[in-house]
Amino acid sequence: MFTLSTLTVKRVSVNAVEHVISRLLAHERVRAARHHVERTDEVTLARQAALSAIPSPTGAEGRRAGRVAELFREVGLSDVAVDGAGNVHGWLGKNGAAPVVLAAHLDTVFGPEVDVQVERRSQRLEGPGISDNARGLAALVAVAEAMIVARVPTGRPVLFAATVGEEGSGNLRGVKHLLNGGSDPAPVAFIALDGAGIDRVIHRALGSRRYHVTFRGPGGHSWAAFGVANPANAVGRATALLADLPIQHAPRTTCAVVRLGGGTGLNSIPQEAWLDLDLRSEDPRALAQLDVTVRAALDRAADDENRRRTLDTPPLRLDIQLLGDRPSGVTPRAHPLVQAAVAANRALGRDAELASASTDANVPISLGIPAIALGAGGKAGDAHLATEWYENVAGALGIVRALLVTAAMAEVGVD
Repeated sequence: MFTLSTLTVKRVSVNAVEHVISRLLAHERVRAARHHVERTDEVTLARQAALSAIPSPTGAEGRRAGRVAELFREVGLSDVAVDGAGNVHGWLGKNGAAPVVLAAHLDTVFGPEVDVQVERRSQRLEGPGISDNARGLAALVAVAEAMIVARVPTGRPVLFAATVGEEGSGNLRGVKHLLNGGSDPAPVAFIALDGAGIDRVIHRALGSRRYHVTFRGPGGHSWAAFGVANPANAVGRATALLADLPIQHAPRTTCAVVRLGGGTGLNSIPQEAWLDLDLRSEDPRALAQLDVTVRAALDRAADDENRRRTLDTPPLRLDIQLLGDRPSGVTPRAHPLVQAAVAANRALGRDAELASASTDANVPISLGIPAIALGAGGKAGDAHLATEWYENVAGALGIVRALLVTAAMAEVGVD
């Protein structure tokens, strides 16, 4: 009998995948797991609020990780541990076979100074990080608990993982450690639960490279030293050159100057000035080419400013620091994992939108591991703002979708 986790893109058919999902919906143990998810919806919501209220800035996720580890043990996962990077993981049905990974990230974009307490206003939960990613973490625990309580029989083990360092400066550190640490055998599928929603199926990994670029020179009095190479001028020249780069639509590829600064006073030529860059593309080759183009523009900005300086004065120096490197790529839309998510949406009466984003799924996709990211149900808004909110509209349905996709890839019901 075929299984989704072993089918190739060329062999898969939409009808075959829809048949698998239909069979799972009728499976006695999966139906029991679904019932558990729906019956404990308020418990999941309470966990979500409680997890969100534990500060978890990128790089300081320890307290929240400790609570997730406790929850993993409480719901019955085995071999629960915190690895060297700070990721929490626990197993269901560990048997040595290649696993399915279901993951959600622990960190938030908010620093330790931000009050992350949660308030409930009617049907709305409000608090920084309540959706991204307290919702994903609560759904992760809910899927694990439902599969254990319902004794869902899996042909493949499922590794439940709560990862560190997914947001901004974290540079996907946790999932890189999880998968580049020599997982043997490699996972057959990776599913990230990230934020709210049920319609989107993220199968295209939006890659990025982020740079802090500094121009350094001798500086001096704005009148007496006028004529020396000016780092602020170089920043301006670089910004103009980058703004004039041709826009690439297919594949969509972008370069944005996101911050700039420098200088010490109104009457001083700065000794250094800087700009931060965010380069993005879904295509790794396009991202690499953009990187080359951007570096050439920065070199040109430095050269242009140096050519205008007074003779026998020091030239500018250019320093380019890589702050983040997120790989790009795609799990083909015809892959059984993507089709399983689309079929699950259809079976639950929802449309499916294939989309791109930057998530923990970027890393497995770059390693050749089929991966997607899914919202964990409900509605949300004001992501990455202190006013972030979550409403539990079809919240349980999002968790049921995650359950179905995980069960399909873990070969539930396969003889």
